[in-house]
Amino acid sequence: MSIRHGLLALLERGQMYGYQLRAAFEESTGSTWPLNIGQVYTTLSRLERDGLVRPLPESEAGQRPYEITDAGRADLALWFATPISRNDRPRDELAIKLALALTTPGVDVRSVVQAQRSATMRALQELTRLKYASDRPEDLPWRLVLDSMVFQAEAEVRWLDHCESSLVRHRPSGPPPPLPGPGADGAPDATRWADEGARR
Repeated sequence: MSIRHGLLALLERGQMYGYQLRAAFEESTGSTWPLNIGQVYTTLSRLERDGLVRPLPESEAGQRPYEITDAGRADLALWFATPISRNDRPRDELAIKLALALTTPGVDVRSVVQAQRSATMRALQELTRLKYASDRPEDLPWRLVLDSMVFQAEAEVRWLDHCESSLVRHRPSGPPPPLPGPGADGAPDATRWADEGARR
């Protein structure tokens, strides 16, 4: 989820200022995506620059609310109507980490897998605890977010199990045998090649 479209969706509910937007964003995501106020105001500045929101006069308390524009509503509607492509998501750092661990000398890949599995299992237990902490109807939005995170953690554990079983079967190949050197006429020395082959 982009912070940009998250703020637009919140402003579609009505005018809000920065701290209200941050609180509403964290409430909507079950505090699984904490925002700092700097991110909120930086994003609002970009949205204003792009004509998707506009600032309103400051309140007596010195707070400046924002409202969504028609262009912002069109952009938000397009975002909701467009499926999220896997190519738009961040690269999987864990998959890249394990791929590099396999090819980096001195790294115990099984230990890397086991450490990650332990951490993911702890996270899964905590997410499951949070999921069942409340069943109020108004908590449905953040429970759906938690469900997504639970499913992702479960899938990660299954993938790590697959990685470990693949490591058991994995047999690193040794360096390729050296090619025969040239003979007196510059061609490969067939006799020496045959002798080496017979000794193998």
